[in-house]
Amino acid sequence: MKIAIAGKPEKATNYVRYVESIGAVPVVTLLASEIVECRGLLLPGGGDITPAFYGERNHGSADIDTELDILQLQAFDLAVQTGMPVLGICKGLQIINVGLGGTLVQNLEPDMGERHRYEEGDKYHSSVIEQESWLYGLYGGEATVNSAHHQAIARLGKGLSVASRCPLDGCIEAIGHGSLPVVGVQWHPERIDFERSGTDGMRVLGYFVSLIYTA
Repeated sequence: MKIAIAGKPEKATNYVRYVESIGAVPVVTLLASEIVECRGLLLPGGGDITPAFYGERNHGSADIDTELDILQLQAFDLAVQTGMPVLGICKGLQIINVGLGGTLVQNLEPDMGERHRYEEGDKYHSSVIEQESWLYGLYGGEATVNSAHHQAIARLGKGLSVASRCPLDGCIEAIGHGSLPVVGVQWHPERIDFERSGTDGMRVLGYFVSLIYTA
């Protein structure tokens, strides 16, 4: 089974290992012709999305790659049009949200930023999970997750719902779609430290694979 990773090879190492860990074949590509040959689409982490794509000027966004944003948004749209399951991780979750008409907080407030921003390693904190969400069946009502971001979802995109939030500031940590096989997490299941968190990141990938088999 092939799973497309919509990113650049030099920044996809952790995601390649993640996909390979379940015996699937990762295809790191931004080409539509290669994505359509895959069974699922993984949108990886990365820099900030060009603010113009959600109708705003830049007031805090950094590490922007507009060409990459365009290709990732096109990859997501292709997946939606073909019914391909999608898993978004960190920036990938934000691509899903923007692709469905949502907006982002470009720079979290200082107290929130301290809790979520990557500085010499991931930040770990609790995340409260909605009982009706896809994530609840994996972890129950609460899990410790690893943050590495300074942006977050502001307005949800069409059809999306909140799957979990940070209880300390309300930051959205995971999303799901009401009718499409589309899920996303703001944290990093591909590299989460189980010894530190007690959270098994493989469960997210396992759920994504179950969407592929039932699509």
